[in-house]
Amino acid sequence: MSGVYLSSGTRSALGNFGGSLKDVEFTELASHVARACIEKSGASPSAIDHIVFATTCPTDKDSLFAARVVGIKSGLPEEAAALDVSRACASGLQAIISAGQQIETGQSQLALAAGAEMFSRVPFAVTTSRWGNPRGNQQLEDVLEWCYRCPFSLEYMGDTAENLTEKYQYERAPMDDYAVSSQARALAAIKSGFLAKQIVAVDVPEGRSTRVFDTDESPREGITTERLAKLRPAFQEGGKVTAGNSSGVTDGAGAMLVGTRESMLANGVMPEARVVDWTVVGVPPRLMGHGPVPAIEKLLARTGLTIPEIDYFEVNEAFAVVNLHVEAQLGIPRNKHNLYGGGISVGHPPGVTGLRMAMNGVQHLKETGGRYAILSMCLGAGQGLAMLIENSSD
Repeated sequence: MSGVYLSSGTRSALGNFGGSLKDVEFTELASHVARACIEKSGASPSAIDHIVFATTCPTDKDSLFAARVVGIKSGLPEEAAALDVSRACASGLQAIISAGQQIETGQSQLALAAGAEMFSRVPFAVTTSRWGNPRGNQQLEDVLEWCYRCPFSLEYMGDTAENLTEKYQYERAPMDDYAVSSQARALAAIKSGFLAKQIVAVDVPEGRSTRVFDTDESPREGITTERLAKLRPAFQEGGKVTAGNSSGVTDGAGAMLVGTRESMLANGVMPEARVVDWTVVGVPPRLMGHGPVPAIEKLLARTGLTIPEIDYFEVNEAFAVVNLHVEAQLGIPRNKHNLYGGGISVGHPPGVTGLRMAMNGVQHLKETGGRYAILSMCLGAGQGLAMLIENSSD
């Protein structure tokens, strides 16, 4: 994608499952964030001719048409096109990729890549009622169960993380150590103001009034390896994956502008990073967490770059073992990897995570003067995705 650029990443703070965002409607949150992104960029909403919107689990009624609804609510002209996308945990990055493909094929000049996930508002379903019920009670099914289980084995995604620990013989103590580091890094990024540069405040209901929500809710003070060692395995008896070394279930929304350099500058938008290339690969579903390794390897082969030439890596912390695995298999140094926390500490709403990671990558390159960052994650059902971005800020 030689001519695709990113700018003006904006997101909500991420709320815990059943936390601060549970009473905020899906498209209301997403459009609030999208409007803030457009305002931050300096562009007129009328200049945006396409919105690509990512989510894995539509919740409220109008979220089935999220791209179109969020586009209109954000002030985009009715003539602007809208596309909904889903690629499991990488859905946020897929929004950027799909918007970039519209740019590269001439279908769009300036696009909005956005996404949201509101797991706190995911409904229950009755799947036996459409054509009449047999006598007796009907069972409610939790749609979140559909989201968190492998469609092939019906294992939880955490079980596939256990499969990875078993195959490659990773121990629990390093996983807990990594989780403690993620919490500490997220708290440091909050205190330094790094994450605040991405976040737009949201007024959330509280009793009969509202309050301002503007700080990620999941990072926790006082997390130590000793505390994590006391947690029971979450998925398998005698296992190593716990609630403490797994990603959190969170709600949120995010958005970025995507366009050519020329279209951005013509609309008063400063290009901040260029999308150089991206790759997606399939892996065995039972070893989902292996996905980032071949995806990054393929991306490096396509671009002719090496690990030492990459200034920064963001690899989604679906489970700590995934991050230990990429470090061990690819030689990624810890001091260039997820410096601002990740899924374990900040949380992992799939429609938002890729966008949040891109914001971290763009901002890191901008503030450090680095050149390249790689963003990567594993995907439920067995895939891996990786994207290379290049600093283009002045």
